[in-house]
Amino acid sequence: MTPFRTARPTVTATTALAVCAALATLVAAAPAPAAPLVPPTPPVPAAPLVPAARQGGPGPLPAVTPHAETATLYDDEQGGNANADDPAIWRNPASPDDSLVIATAKEGGLRVYGLDARPVQSLPAPPAPGPDDAPGRFNNVDLVHGLRLSRGGTADLAVTSDRGHDRLRIHRIDPSRPGGPLTDVTDPAAPRVFSADQDEVNEQATAYGLATWTDRRSGRSYALASRRNRTSVALLELFPTRSGTVTYRKVRSLDLPSAFRLPDGTSWTPCGEPGELPQVEGMVVDPADGTLYAGQEDVGIWRMPADLRGKPVLVDKVREYGVPGTYDEESEECAPGEDPGFGGTRISADVEGLTLLPERNGDRYLLASSQGDDTFAVYARPAGRENRAGRENGPGREDRVLPGYAGGFRVTAASATLDGSEVCDGAAVMHEPLGSRYPGGLLVVQDGSATPAQDGREATGFKFVDLRKVRGALGLPGAGGQTGAEKVTE
Repeated sequence: MTPFRTARPTVTATTALAVCAALATLVAAAPAPAAPLVPPTPPVPAAPLVPAARQGGPGPLPAVTPHAETATLYDDEQGGNANADDPAIWRNPASPDDSLVIATAKEGGLRVYGLDARPVQSLPAPPAPGPDDAPGRFNNVDLVHGLRLSRGGTADLAVTSDRGHDRLRIHRIDPSRPGGPLTDVTDPAAPRVFSADQDEVNEQATAYGLATWTDRRSGRSYALASRRNRTSVALLELFPTRSGTVTYRKVRSLDLPSAFRLPDGTSWTPCGEPGELPQVEGMVVDPADGTLYAGQEDVGIWRMPADLRGKPVLVDKVREYGVPGTYDEESEECAPGEDPGFGGTRISADVEGLTLLPERNGDRYLLASSQGDDTFAVYARPAGRENRAGRENGPGREDRVLPGYAGGFRVTAASATLDGSEVCDGAAVMHEPLGSRYPGGLLVVQDGSATPAQDGREATGFKFVDLRKVRGALGLPGAGGQTGAEKVTE
């Protein structure tokens, strides 16, 4: 969560500890799973169950524990205003053991970690352009593979939304580079994403969430950026300049709804500070067919074509969907009214980090952070099912193409010194083997309440979870032996 966002429906840990549906059997029509990515290993012991906290809830969810965690980041002057937010996993094809986790720390810039969760590189966010302007603030990060540059052939890139300056920042990934694997290759003339001038930037309705996409038909690479406190999503094409830098241009944008017609005929808008609209942050693109999944934090998960040419479809709603709220100026919070019962059952606001787990047989699983109840919901889309929302589906056909709910899980403490993940803001999954540490893949999740922490300091970090544990919790193939817990500090 972000300290700049001052208002949202009041959903506390006590009232929102609602648990998603019991682990469901995956879609029956799915083809038989492919063989695991790694040689067979002893099965994962059954994951512990976390009791359901909501009376009448569908049941408990399995819990998985992290293998390692990064050093705690502190969002204060002493800590460099570093606040963990969103991770991405870069796999080193030449040496998987030397793969990297690239993560945003807001005003603390970018952090690069090895698979042991130890720091490899730290890059500061750009300074404020003037004394009354905001400094750089890195919000979300995603990767582009094999972009052809005007100098130096092709390169893998880390693309970041700089919320403070309303721009994208692009870093080249080169593990052999002395001084660190990331080099800033952002073109100095790269335009603002949404704002016309610095005065608009200072209003902070700027680039926020981010996902990347390479169109398999054209080979062109794009970033999709959402706008803070608005419903807009913009498509930005990335391309090299003659000087060897990388820039972008806006292709088109799309505005999601801010008001919704409820089944009883009334209209509902999520409660927020006056002038703020329900924003999108977590986003991911399925590269197989160019489908964008976008989490509108207080509404639910949308699916739409990544080129933004088509009608968005609301895949699932948060539990708080349709709940009226009254904004209180003094507390800067919303007091919720009576729940009319129009919301979903699997995710609690905010819906945050979205990441995609592809399978070798073509199946895909969408993982979503349910920030309001510290869980993760998983949706399955079997191979071969139509997934072109807004293009080939007439009225009444949407239900044939939506991903089906496949289960959920929690990330809980592995030991007294290695805690789980709470109020998770971002997540990233890598299904391919990552050397000896994670031969079955890796899930990295943000922890919005890292413990133990120093008194009075906002503490965050990232947890590294062996993907085999997640597969075991969800009943997916490829679950192997568990690894021991590990606490890593600087």
